[in-house]
Amino acid sequence: MAGTLTVWKFPSETGAETAVATLRELEQRRLVAVHDAAIVSWPAGAPKPKTKQLHNLAGAGALGGAFWGLLFGLLFFVPLLGVAVGAGIGALTASLADVGIDNSFIARLKEQLTPGTSALFVLSSDARLDRVHEEFRHQTAELVTTNLSHEQERKLRAVFAE
Repeated sequence: MAGTLTVWKFPSETGAETAVATLRELEQRRLVAVHDAAIVSWPAGAPKPKTKQLHNLAGAGALGGAFWGLLFGLLFFVPLLGVAVGAGIGALTASLADVGIDNSFIARLKEQLTPGTSALFVLSSDARLDRVHEEFRHQTAELVTTNLSHEQERKLRAVFAE
C-alpha cells in the first residue's frame, strides 16, 4: 500500500503527546504501520512551537530529522532564514512538491497550527482508515492528510537519504 503523510491537529498543546499512546496501540493491533512520526506542540504565549521526532515509533525506513526539520522549518521558521539558506530551501521544497507536499498543504498547516494547539505527524502505510479515524475522533482531533503514491514515497526517501 502507498504511504500516507497524516497530520492530526489537536485543540490543546498536549493533545498530540496524549495521542501517541493511541498510535502505539493501533500499531500493536496492526491497524497501521508507522514508518516515522513527529510531534509539534505550541504552548499558548510561546513565540514558536516545540518539535520532537518519535524515534521509538519509527520503523527501519524512517526518514529522519532532516525531513521533519525541513517540514517544520517551512511551517514555522522560513521568514527568519537568510537568502542563501532560502535558496537551498527552495530546491528542497520543489522536491517536496514532487512527493505530494505542495504549497497548499503547507499553507493549510500554517493556518491551523497556532499557539495553544499541537499536531501529530505520521508517515504510515497499511492503515485501516475507518478504525484509525474512529480512535482519534474520541480525542477531539482534526485530520489533515496528504496521500503519497509508492513513487512519491520513494522520491521522498531518496531526497532525505543523502
